[in-house]
Amino acid sequence: MSYQTLKRAVTARLEIKKSEFIAYAYPVTSREDAMFHVEQLREQYADARHHCWAYIIGDPNNTTSAGFDDDGEPNGTAGKPILNVLQHKSIGNVIIIVVRYFGGIKLGAGGLTRAYAGSAQAAIDQMTLSPYVPLLQVQILAEFATEAQCRYVIDSLNGHIDEVHYSKQVTLTATLAAADIDSLKERLAMDGRVLEKT
Repeated sequence: MSYQTLKRAVTARLEIKKSEFIAYAYPVTSREDAMFHVEQLREQYADARHHCWAYIIGDPNNTTSAGFDDDGEPNGTAGKPILNVLQHKSIGNVIIIVVRYFGGIKLGAGGLTRAYAGSAQAAIDQMTLSPYVPLLQVQILAEFATEAQCRYVIDSLNGHIDEVHYSKQVTLTATLAAADIDSLKERLAMDGRVLEKT
């Protein structure tokens, strides 16, 4: 499962035959996340003619969850071209929403398809991408004397501690790359017990 994800939201603008296309891209992890951004832009640009979008949740090469909407544009001229650009660039966990203000000149089906694909590409050109790394949250039970060593091991694996509870023992809840879990278990065999969270 190798693909890129968007680090932070970006915006790009294109003007084509007096129509204005404003493309927004957001990192998302669920359809609900994606639809939240669509609704926000519908409110922000309530006077725009169209709010077309496409999203991919997960691996774009093995799409488990994807969707698109032409929002009143001719069928297949807006959402699908945006989705095609995302799939072609292997970008997952992302939505691109293109807000269109109609400029009075009709673009035709081919022109619309190129305009929406071009808007998606313009947003991608603004993106800072990073490789997708599956993360896993784990709980570690440790003695007070070994807490510092547990923290050191988590930090050395580029993990981060989400919370700590103290009772008879220390319970550290940490998030780190799934690929590093075995290494964590090995290194903590003497200092604590790793309990994977489901």
